Amino acid sequence: MKTKARYLRQNQTEAEQALWRQLRNRQLMGYKFRRQYVIKPYIVDFVCVAAKLIVEIDGGQHAEQRHYDQRRSRLLESQGYRVVRYWNNEVLNNMEGVLEALTLALSQGERGSES
Repeated sequence: MKTKARYLRQNQTEAEQALWRQLRNRQLMGYKFRRQYVIKPYIVDFVCVAAKLIVEIDGGQHAEQRHYDQRRSRLLESQGYRVVRYWNNEVLNNMEGVLEALTLALSQGERGSES
């Protein structure tokens, strides 16, 4: 599984590359994100382990596999993660909006952990 994750890191989609440029090196609110990270039995696109936030970037094939994605998200959520999804075209055409939504998700997670 680690070999597949390494392969995916080396062969990211254009949208994944664009988002990674914004998330790497703690650029978003100081949070550390990892890409193509193994959370068994899956490999997630991006994760902030500290905030328990998973970011998935979906291409057109995900329109046909909605049920699989829902099952996958439920299993990851049962492990304490929140899963947010964006379409490739959202990332490529509205990066500012995606980053605002991620900032909000991270802020909500901070408030949730304080109570």
